[in-house]
Amino acid sequence: MDVRLFLALAVTPLALLAACGDDDASAGGDQPALVISAIPDQEPSELAAREEGLADYLANELDVEVQYAPVTDYAASVSLFRAGDLDLVFYGGLTGVQARLQTPGAVLLGQRDIDAEFRSVFIAGRDAGIEPLDDVQGLSALKGSRFTFGSESSTSGRLMPEYMLAEAGLDSAEDFAGEPGFSGSHDKTIDLVEAGSYDAGVLNSQVWEARTAAGTVDLDEVQVVFTTPTYHDYHWIAGPDLDDQFGAGFTDELGAALLALDGSSAEEKEVLLRYGATSVIPTEASNYDQIEEIARELGLVS
Repeated sequence: MDVRLFLALAVTPLALLAACGDDDASAGGDQPALVISAIPDQEPSELAAREEGLADYLANELDVEVQYAPVTDYAASVSLFRAGDLDLVFYGGLTGVQARLQTPGAVLLGQRDIDAEFRSVFIAGRDAGIEPLDDVQGLSALKGSRFTFGSESSTSGRLMPEYMLAEAGLDSAEDFAGEPGFSGSHDKTIDLVEAGSYDAGVLNSQVWEARTAAGTVDLDEVQVVFTTPTYHDYHWIAGPDLDDQFGAGFTDELGAALLALDGSSAEEKEVLLRYGATSVIPTEASNYDQIEEIARELGLVS
């Protein structure tokens, strides 16, 4: 089944309800819906609330129907974008590089203000015997631990942490107690370390801060042992043929709508709050050159 048709009918019950609720506002004849998505790096309900908030904002700004399409994993997100089934995707640094390499003409539109100086946090169980570390070299203390990354294609949950572990002299394939895990999401990494399934793990700092602020982490069981140096991470990428679908200049209008998110209204503040940001700022391809270089070393892009 064509993915756009599938999404128009019911990717999920939430999408179906949203589509039904937008009938009046989306009366646009034969004009297609703008399909937005994001890599599944958090709990699905949190992602849906965040992306549907952005969908409502963009629908009002651009006067087009906007649908959120959840995806099952990072690789599927890149594949669907390449196939033209997703129009605008909020990618991590690595998946953004993969998407642009696989989709000629894809357009970088912007990043959150926090993504220009993003960080990962290494966490450990209180009973794991791993004390807070002073610098990247201190990550050697994780040798012999039971360790989990997030998704295999995560920038903050795998790529940059693995690079920094190597800087500390650790080979993730050989120096942990058994093969490292891949939890699949930042939230799951917290839950697994908290439960004692792993001694330590790594995830993006924004999810850690959001979870601790919400009181959904047992800080008697798990602690941050190291916060990494900064790097560029998440950003929005648009498909190469949006002007053909929605009219000349639409891609520029979409980018402008994203960059106009500065918290100047209650609606914008609510949208940005769910992204953990206060504004959207410009970005450029060169910001992700280091990520691409590391990804090539790890064999994650070719």
